Amino acid sequence: MSNNSQSMSFNAGQAKGQTQEKASNLMDKASNAAQSAKESLQEGGQQLKQKAQGASEAIKEKTGMNK
Repeated sequence: MSNNSQSMSFNAGQAKGQTQEKASNLMDKASNAAQSAKESLQEGGQQLKQKAQGASEAIKEKTGMNK
C-alpha cells in the first residue's frame, strides 16, 4: 500500500472512531435526559397524589365522613 493510501485509510479509521464516539456521547446525553424527565414526572406525580389526598381529607373533615 502506498504511503498516501495508508494515510487515507488511517484518516478514515480515525473519522469513523470519532463519529462512533460522538454518537455514543449523544446516546448517553439522550438517555440522561430521558431519565431526568422520568424522575421529574414521578416527582410531579407524587406531589399531585399528596395534594389529592390532602383535598380528600379536607372534604372528609368538612362533611364529617372521617368519623
